[in-house]
Amino acid sequence: MHHIKQFTISKMDNCIKVFLEQLNTLRSSRVSPSILDSIFIDYLGQKVQLKKLSNIVVDNFNTLKVTLFDNSIKHNAEKAIMNSKLDLTPIFIKDYFKITIPVLTEERRVKLIKLSRNMAENSRICIRNIRRISNEKIKLLFQDKIIGNDTERSFQDIIQRITDKYISKINVTLNKKEKDLMII
Repeated sequence: MHHIKQFTISKMDNCIKVFLEQLNTLRSSRVSPSILDSIFIDYLGQKVQLKKLSNIVVDNFNTLKVTLFDNSIKHNAEKAIMNSKLDLTPIFIKDYFKITIPVLTEERRVKLIKLSRNMAENSRICIRNIRRISNEKIKLLFQDKIIGNDTERSFQDIIQRITDKYISKINVTLNKKEKDLMII
């Protein structure tokens, strides 16, 4: 039974990790290098994340400075940034890109909140699917008469408490992100 609990926690941790990575790609009132995590560049015939080919730092409150490790990919990087869904325009200065992040409009904030809620719901679905798989494993143990009825219910209660804990983490994180998106 311990392995089912560990399986559940491990998989739910992965759901939370993916959710946090997705949220970090959404722009908020604070500029963060992580908003460029979704940008991939053609490099030596492969798609590679921009962050692996450059040094990305916050230059000031609304500007990112992207210094490429290999200036031969300057045009590919510029094209990838401009074609992303982030509505960003990089400006190449000497040996780095300067990316000014525009102030979020109310309409854009509402879209980002809606998108973050959608991400949260997908994460909740992921958590519930893991709960279902764990409960099915417990039912199989009961059907194979490895555990009794009381033990089955007890372990299903444990899985439900774990599920509630992770759903709560998603809700708290979502609320924090929504507040962050509403800051002007």
